[in-house]
Amino acid sequence: MTISWLQAALLGLFACLASMPGMGGSSVGNYTFGRPLIGGFICGLILGDMTTGILVGCAMQVVYIALVTPGGTVSADVRAVSYIGIPLAMVALKSYGLEATSVEGAALATSFGAMVGTLGTVLFYGTATINLAWQHMGWQAVEKRDYHKLYMIDMVLPWMSHFICSFIPTLIMCKMGTSVVELIKTTLPMDGIAMKTLFTVGSLLPCVGIAILLKQIVKQVTDFIPYLFGFTLAASMGINLVSATVIAGMFAVINYKIKMLSVSRVSAAGGYDDDEEDI
Repeated sequence: MTISWLQAALLGLFACLASMPGMGGSSVGNYTFGRPLIGGFICGLILGDMTTGILVGCAMQVVYIALVTPGGTVSADVRAVSYIGIPLAMVALKSYGLEATSVEGAALATSFGAMVGTLGTVLFYGTATINLAWQHMGWQAVEKRDYHKLYMIDMVLPWMSHFICSFIPTLIMCKMGTSVVELIKTTLPMDGIAMKTLFTVGSLLPCVGIAILLKQIVKQVTDFIPYLFGFTLAASMGINLVSATVIAGMFAVINYKIKMLSVSRVSAAGGYDDDEEDI
């Protein structure tokens, strides 16, 4: 598999839309286009192998499933993971002859995501640093009451930041990364210590992502029961996780209605007491 300049340019465009602060907005950009699961679909669509793209995106999504950016603190940039890591992982899988559904393929994909995710942090802070210049120009325009300039500063100039720190790096790395993958394939054989180490580390990364998620949602031991319920259904009934998610959604709706019914009863009781006090 090779990546053409046009395909690399399209990936760079989506990297601009997905970056945070993203040109597509936080909801559409960072929290939709920027997620590896959605990025895998888009990369697969652009590169002509949607199945592999989605599978690679799923593998990387597990690692970054609980990634948050409190106060602008970024430990890994999912924009780079989605639009640099996924395309390069797809090329690597084809080069090594691995299937994305195999354990080795998933481990290789997550390893590529981890490598470029750290690099993407540099791109994120580079974008934020350049945007400070536009912010300074904006404050000057406000002080001079040149409010018409704010549209250009808010809508046009940030594209320059994203062009420098999102589009160009994605374009170059996706296009030139193909030869780098071929070099890795030649230099590091599958049965070598380096690749075995890479596969081992890559296999552990999803565990880290799930552990971070559990740390956020599990407050007491009984919280593990609904978490493990879907996996139990998948193992005992043979259903896939999509079906388990639908079942979980039904339980969530039932739980929500019960909670709302309890709240309405409490509100009704409170209203009656207030009427008695008024009388």
